[in-house]
Amino acid sequence: MTYAVIMAGGVGSRFWPMSRKDHPKQFIEVFKNHTLIQNTVARLQGFIPPEQCFIVTNERYVEQTREQLPAIPAGNILAEPIARNTAPCIAYAAHRLRMLDPEATMIVLPADHIIQNVKRFHEVLQHGVQAAGREGALVTIGIEPSFPATGYGYIQFEGAVDHETDDVKVYPVKTFAEKPDIETACRFIDSGDFLWNSGMFIWQVDSVLDAIGEHLPDVAEAFSTMEENIDTKNETSAIRQAYEDCPNISIDYGVMERSGNVFVVPGDFDWNDVGDWKAVYDLREKNSSGNVILGNVIVEDARNCMVQANDRLIVLVGMDHTIVVDTGDATLICHQDHTQQVKQVVDYLNSEQLDKYI
Repeated sequence: MTYAVIMAGGVGSRFWPMSRKDHPKQFIEVFKNHTLIQNTVARLQGFIPPEQCFIVTNERYVEQTREQLPAIPAGNILAEPIARNTAPCIAYAAHRLRMLDPEATMIVLPADHIIQNVKRFHEVLQHGVQAAGREGALVTIGIEPSFPATGYGYIQFEGAVDHETDDVKVYPVKTFAEKPDIETACRFIDSGDFLWNSGMFIWQVDSVLDAIGEHLPDVAEAFSTMEENIDTKNETSAIRQAYEDCPNISIDYGVMERSGNVFVVPGDFDWNDVGDWKAVYDLREKNSSGNVILGNVIVEDARNCMVQANDRLIVLVGMDHTIVVDTGDATLICHQDHTQQVKQVVDYLNSEQLDKYI
């Protein structure tokens, strides 16, 4: 059977001040009165039922996850004791799924994406599942780029189509590239054989666990006794020990970039990873001046701005391409071109131990 594993353990520091340690990005209602994690599960309806969806999140977020996703069985919410990036997260979920279904296929999805064309998304997933049926195949979904983005990693694919069905192509992966500068991104786009790295993956449980064993032996060793401890009195301590023994490493760097049997399915389903406040501005409906106004706000001679107020009045005068987000105890004001740098503010707050703001 096919299962979805949704990674929901991050803090989302680029969404400060709304995203906080106790109420991170995936639980925020960014669009249409539903949170990002609720939207992620909802778009799987008709493809994967709730009982085959698993959520991996930090142990501090388990109760919030259960409250937001009542249709997901409580046992399908897997608690991480420590943040250790995506490779340990995926190893944990793969072992749990293999106990349930030794022939399981995993679709791994981040909890914070926006996808507009759900029908096309399902078509791409279906072909990814078929490609993952090959022995040892690791499949990723690449997004057809619409501009030379510097905030995404890239996937370069081989020119020859491995196979094609119903206008969905599958290509062998040639290489992965880190986030580029603008000149390099332009070259990637012009070449025609690069896709954005979406962070979505599809594979059989044995395929990914074998790849982790080959390329990340420390992670494999840390989880080597996990299956025998599940559903025993030692389960909690065994999982904690596994995470403590794991390096902090991503599945992209640790496995995908080092493996030879990797394939990519291009996705053309109106995708956005909602990585910062600029992405929210781009996706929200704007007035005739290009402004997004939410809450108690007065705008005078301002264009292409987003202002999100809490209870107190926010007044914006003579501004352009500005983001303002107020939460009552903190206010963010930044230019749209610098929203990625919000993470640096959160890093500073952490370094100064200003806990009440993070």
